[in-house]
Amino acid sequence: MKVLVSVKRVIDAYVTIRVKADQTGVEDSNVKFSMNPFCEIAVEEAVRMKEAGTASEIVAVTAGADKCQETLRTALAMGADRAIHIKTDERLEPLAVAKLLKAVAESEKPDLVLMGKQAIDGDNNQTGQMLAALLGWAQGTFASKIALNGDQATVTREIDGGLETLALTLPAVVTTDLRLNEPRYASLPNIMKAKQKPLDTTTPGDLGVDVTPRTTLVKITEPPKRPAGVKVASVVELVEKLKNEAKVV
Repeated sequence: MKVLVSVKRVIDAYVTIRVKADQTGVEDSNVKFSMNPFCEIAVEEAVRMKEAGTASEIVAVTAGADKCQETLRTALAMGADRAIHIKTDERLEPLAVAKLLKAVAESEKPDLVLMGKQAIDGDNNQTGQMLAALLGWAQGTFASKIALNGDQATVTREIDGGLETLALTLPAVVTTDLRLNEPRYASLPNIMKAKQKPLDTTTPGDLGVDVTPRTTLVKITEPPKRPAGVKVASVVELVEKLKNEAKVV
């Protein structure tokens, strides 16, 4: 079984985000980048499937500028067999990414597509659902457990009321949630081996996909600073402020 895993290069989760002075975006100069945490979980799950003998090949794919190849090398070091880089400097929206992944999936013909449920930069949580719709495949989102049995995948997903278990017929698209697994650290020998693994490069034009943005980014602003708290002398004053200032009662 072939597993296609999409990954994304994002600003590291532990870096403090700073908005540019002209409000055209966030500051990315001299900032540490890493693989999106949800994508790491997807790669880890694919590697575990291969270790268990249920997956035979893992293909990692990403779209973006040249530096995105660093993220693909991380996926290869974690255990992916080969990688595909869709090279573009365009600002990519979820629908454009879904169309690119659809083109790759039609070429690679995987049995399963694994991807993070969302990226921590845009927080859109759209690409997996759009990809499944474009392909006409079954989908399981927010997966906290995945079990494969032949051409069936049993996906346990987290919902507001608890857990929901779905039976999907492969091929399918599954998006991963935090509780699915704990990603491994790539060892130094595997990092060295990753440099020798195949990494193919293509472009949106080669795939026949127009990635021109459909929306215009007006501006990005920081959230307002939280006002300082105040002390009240009595319960009566507290209720008065909650009613007239906070307007919560």
